[in-house]
Amino acid sequence: MSKFYTPKRKRNIFNPDDEKPFKLSRTKIDLFLECPRCFYIDRRLGVGRVPGFPFNLNSAVDTLLKKEFDYYRANNQNHPILEKHGIDARPASHRELDKWRENFTGIQYLHEPTNFIIFGAIDDLWANSNNEYIIVDYKSTSKNERITSVSLGWQIGYRRQMEIYQWLLRRNGYSVSNTGYFLYCNGQTDREMFNERLEFDITLIPYEGDDYWIEETIMKIHSCLISNQIPDPNDSCDFCAYCSAVEGVL
Repeated sequence: MSKFYTPKRKRNIFNPDDEKPFKLSRTKIDLFLECPRCFYIDRRLGVGRVPGFPFNLNSAVDTLLKKEFDYYRANNQNHPILEKHGIDARPASHRELDKWRENFTGIQYLHEPTNFIIFGAIDDLWANSNNEYIIVDYKSTSKNERITSVSLGWQIGYRRQMEIYQWLLRRNGYSVSNTGYFLYCNGQTDREMFNERLEFDITLIPYEGDDYWIEETIMKIHSCLISNQIPDPNDSCDFCAYCSAVEGVL
């Protein structure tokens, strides 16, 4: 291994000899599916990818949406957007909702075959008339075209995200609808002036989740982490290509 992969992080590193459960987040599962090599270097060797810039505006929209839906939840009222679209759903009350929303806590499940604690933080929870929980994920962006689906190739992470949340709730014993919703806020740039106000078009996008792939993927992740062999570089990974290019000129 190159000296440039020397582990820097001391925490959250998988040790095959450790009997304690190892926490594995929804985002790290997605990283494995994107590039097993980058995942291994991160979770086994302690060197993560260089983090991107935080999307503070997106976080602000996320926070305000949670406050808005919590207002209707606390007053036992339905949200106008659900009534507008005739959706069989209401904001659901649950004693664990605040905990499930925390980034480093989320909703958790101990996967006994691998001794992994799988976890992820949801945005919101609705319920339908069949007493099924509905996973809701907030998204915000600014595009010229109207957003009507999450079917594009680059949105596969969104779809996996929804499915992992559905899987986690089911593993915790809850009845969960296959239909989840992406509440998409699209910032508008065609207004005449800013006037200290950013306006959004809001689209409610249903998505039929299928968590068939999750169990197999968790087992593959376990096989990857207990191995002492680093996965080969991924031809479609920009990070692998960059590291190879750097090594080639040093």
